[in-house]
Amino acid sequence: MHDGAKKILGKIMQLSKPRSLKQAIYSYFWILVGALLAAVSIQVFLYPNQLIDGGVIGISLILARIFGDQFLSIFMIVLNLPFIYLSYKHIRKTFVIQMGIAVLFFAFFLWLFEGYKPFLGEPLEIIVFGGALLGLGVGLIIRNGGCTDGTEILGIIINRRFGFTVGQVVLFINFFVFAAYGAIFVDWHIALKSLMTYFVAFKMIDLVIVGFDELKSVTIITQKTKQVTKAVTEEMGLGLTVMYGRGGYSGDDREILMVIVERLDLSELKELVLHVDPEAFLAIQDLHEIVTGRNPKKVKKRKGRASIS
Repeated sequence: MHDGAKKILGKIMQLSKPRSLKQAIYSYFWILVGALLAAVSIQVFLYPNQLIDGGVIGISLILARIFGDQFLSIFMIVLNLPFIYLSYKHIRKTFVIQMGIAVLFFAFFLWLFEGYKPFLGEPLEIIVFGGALLGLGVGLIIRNGGCTDGTEILGIIINRRFGFTVGQVVLFINFFVFAAYGAIFVDWHIALKSLMTYFVAFKMIDLVIVGFDELKSVTIITQKTKQVTKAVTEEMGLGLTVMYGRGGYSGDDREILMVIVERLDLSELKELVLHVDPEAFLAIQDLHEIVTGRNPKKVKKRKGRASIS
């Protein structure tokens, strides 16, 4: 949960850089597609089967069940307005545009699909497919710089002021949302099924933002840098970077190697490095995304692997 929230925060904070018109059009197109998919999930899968999501979306769905289905899109807009203002005051002014457009798209599609023929099936089908479709839509929105739920904004502000992680804040809020849902309608089954749907959606958001290919950043400290470099580049076809450092205890100058590798190739890389130098030290970290402004033609493919030379 916490890692996923950090990725969401990272995507939100990427909006500080100015974008070209082509990039903006591309982002808004996928925000529109994401809003469409999320609205279909709500109106076809979740809401007709009395399931809700967390955060502002969940509160809007609860209020719509109390006051009427026709007010759902209105609640979505009204409840997000304070968070749009908070993002303007405390995050970045440019983010207000993306969030505002995402919320309007989402509210429009919720209105458009109001009364659409619902999907009525087994609870497991509804939870999995409805949650996955919702996560796919919201993930596309976040990946392209938008946001439809103000709880992440509140989480960012609280994180800055009090040190709680964004994930902790969002989880705390959603705990009360689902608890309130069960208490108001005196049905804890729908609250628990909604919680399951939320976890499916959250995992799908994670997959959309990060992708299915898990990358690893491997830092290699070895006394045999030339031999390891030759083995990695020639036998595995991977690019690497040579950095220069100094031992904290010995004070000796040394070369440090950094390699970016796909998860499936990690085992082979470790085996190869330790075969060349059994005393080598490898530090392995998760790497969720690579961004480069270089010409894509310079990104070479070697043995089916992508590397930047």
